[in-house]
Amino acid sequence: MASAFFPRSSVARASQFWFLALATAPLAASAQRVTPIPLLGEPTVAALDNELSGSAAKRTVEFLAQLNRPRGSKTFQIASDHIASELTRYGLEGVSVIEIPADGRTMYGTEKARPAWDADFAELWEVRMDGGKPVDVVRIASFEDEPVTLAEDSDSGSVTAELIDVGAGTSESDYAGKNVKGKLVLISTQPAAAAPLAVDKYGAAGMVSYAQNQLTAWWGEDENLIRWGHLDSYSPRKTFSFMLSLKQARAMKARLAQGEHITLRATVRAARHPGQYRVVTAVIRGSDPKVSSEEIVFSCHLDHQRPGANDNASGCATILEVARALDKLVKDGRIPRPARTIRFIWPAEIEATMALFHYKPEMRAHFRAAVHMDMVGGNERTKAIFHVTRGPLSLPSFIYDVGRSFGAYVNSESDAFASGQGGKYPFVSTEGGKEALLADLADFTMGSDNIVYSEGSFRIPVIYLNDWPDRYIHTNYDSPANIDATKLERAAFIGAASALYIANLKSADVPALWAVMKEDALRRAAVVLEHRAVLPQDEGSVVARTYLTTERAYFASIADFAAIPDSVRKDADLFFARLEAMVGPLDKAPNATGDGALVFARTPAATGPMSLFVGYDYFSDHYKGPTPRLMSYQGLRGGGEDYIYETLNLVDGKRNARDIRDIVSAEYGPIPLDVVVEYLKALEAAGVVRSVK
Repeated sequence: MASAFFPRSSVARASQFWFLALATAPLAASAQRVTPIPLLGEPTVAALDNELSGSAAKRTVEFLAQLNRPRGSKTFQIASDHIASELTRYGLEGVSVIEIPADGRTMYGTEKARPAWDADFAELWEVRMDGGKPVDVVRIASFEDEPVTLAEDSDSGSVTAELIDVGAGTSESDYAGKNVKGKLVLISTQPAAAAPLAVDKYGAAGMVSYAQNQLTAWWGEDENLIRWGHLDSYSPRKTFSFMLSLKQARAMKARLAQGEHITLRATVRAARHPGQYRVVTAVIRGSDPKVSSEEIVFSCHLDHQRPGANDNASGCATILEVARALDKLVKDGRIPRPARTIRFIWPAEIEATMALFHYKPEMRAHFRAAVHMDMVGGNERTKAIFHVTRGPLSLPSFIYDVGRSFGAYVNSESDAFASGQGGKYPFVSTEGGKEALLADLADFTMGSDNIVYSEGSFRIPVIYLNDWPDRYIHTNYDSPANIDATKLERAAFIGAASALYIANLKSADVPALWAVMKEDALRRAAVVLEHRAVLPQDEGSVVARTYLTTERAYFASIADFAAIPDSVRKDADLFFARLEAMVGPLDKAPNATGDGALVFARTPAATGPMSLFVGYDYFSDHYKGPTPRLMSYQGLRGGGEDYIYETLNLVDGKRNARDIRDIVSAEYGPIPLDVVVEYLKALEAAGVVRSVK
């Protein structure tokens, strides 16, 4: 090891170095590391440290994880009533439950409301025939025991039938030589994908799926996991599917391969029906009449199959704890009431956020920034990495650097604490771990309601706190046993500190904020230089130009919240000039010609993203041409979904197609102009955008 750090001629002196190091080790170990507190004063940090409770948040996780929580269901209502009851008990203002139609027909921008879904009973038994009558042998699945065993949006049915293995069940060849009419089919894919052939065309009575989802390094490793399954929420088809573990499915497949006949009895009582999205909300009112109408929003998603502990009882419980703690600190006089209002929202994932934004536009109009929490409590067993995530390049905002600063602070404090070198504020729960947080301070990623807030129709910047990967996501093992109370407490602090700072931001705070932003801009400059090193000169210039434009936009966004002092503006001008010299040289941007000069604007009817994942696809429902290449394009740092999200976000009636191409290329990797133009024209054909002359 010594030769890795010293020249060969110095190896002899290395032993002296190691001797000195060992001799001074006790002194080094006793040195206390002090991390400067960013942005907030120590009294506020100390107050948050004393009040926030990861243990209290975990108690809420344990309660919610007892409930199967599909959107619009009776058990979702129990969950939302519990949140509302706790908010009332804590004494928050404006506690209410907003009910929004969820009927399978109403459009909320680009999202069609799904009908509510309730399941009362479902069991799957293996039976043997005795004198022509089925006799139960073993119960394979029970909704009462594990709701995940019944695919969401299953309908009632009752059948005793033979099980036929059809592989994936999504191609004609899977059914060759097999008669599945009136029988149950064993499939390896999601029920929604197999149903058009298995049920509609070949007449299967129902499905039994062992579909795997959420691909990670641990995919398929644990045979006992049962994964969440789905059927089409909107289809008139009436069918059902049970979900099995790999262990169960492999045993059945082996028996069937040996020629054995397996007979199953399936009973399901479930239905889709018109219902309501129930969105719980409450506020801590702002104190400054000039800005109290502006709101900083905490968001999560309350729906999920049971147990759904990390996804997403953890986020829901954590923002409930933030609401309790902040409200109590204000009422006790330990922190000042925030200048702006802080709002808390508990919707169903994405679809109810979209519904709320369109059903209550007067509420949404007050939202200035958001902190979104989706999966924030996984312990070492989940293999989760915690992320403090920025917004997209299409929506530059200083708030991302605020979130990053508090994430970095907890990283440093928790690391110092874990290594015995101090850490005055590590935010450790009495019921949680003591290890360092090691949060990834990450660039924009999609995956939750953050994509609605950040979307070009709404432009509400978001700090997104989330775990990924998680080996137990969407399975029966996503349980409270895998939740760390310390992790919840740290997520609560990062979110609470960020929201408080943004809610109170005033002109006098801008110099300190700008100091933080300059540090982060330099970190991003290093990444730009790395990218330039591997790109052709013209694409390197695109990255550098986009970086400089974005950094200036980050700075300019401060003015939406507070006046920027002249001294700070002058310093910023000098700083940006130095940045340009650092990341240059810059080629002049080419003039946009031909299709590159096309300019598009959004149409008012199609508000919201195209890349939602809750059952309805606005784009495919309104566009019947060939699939645009952008939808499957793979770039250096992103794939089709990333490109299509940002391409639409950047449509503003001012940028031309070349401008949009350059920004998405800088963000996700170079892409041909014609691929971007093709998608923009497809959006125009779908009525999402219109040409601007």
